[in-house]
Amino acid sequence: MVRIIIWLLLIIGGAILGFYLDSIFFPLMVRSIWFHLITLLLGGFLLSLVLIISRNTGRILAKYGREGDLPRMETNVLVKEGPYKYMRHPMHLGLFFFPLSIALILGSPAFVFFIAPAELIFMLIMVKLVEEPEAKRKFGEAYDQYVAKTPGFCLNPDCLKSLFRSKINY
Repeated sequence: MVRIIIWLLLIIGGAILGFYLDSIFFPLMVRSIWFHLITLLLGGFLLSLVLIISRNTGRILAKYGREGDLPRMETNVLVKEGPYKYMRHPMHLGLFFFPLSIALILGSPAFVFFIAPAELIFMLIMVKLVEEPEAKRKFGEAYDQYVAKTPGFCLNPDCLKSLFRSKINY
């Protein structure tokens, strides 16, 4: 629940701050219908990719990351299938582009150029300081071995293709 509140604060706060900064630094861009049309299309496309990655990685976690009766969105098994065999945080890789997609949809240049990159850096720090230690506590030595063999993020073509596979028969 705390993570959802943080996401909402990032998105809503980013939008408010972005609109404020737009009025100061980008007043002409904000009035351009072409700018808004282009950013709306790009943002919609990027958001669809984010949602596909989140859906696919979430399904993999639900299928392979749970043994027994657990609350929704909880895992108790270290998942190494699908994109998780290429990188430790495939869902986060997709979610990193969520603020940018919203910024583009809103047509806020300040959100696109300043706030979304700052939020991405914040999310990277949170993965390193919160997600990684949490996984280490949960999975112990198995996670240490996984870390030794698997990078946090991976952009090779096989990995990127695995993010968009909708079938979970790994």
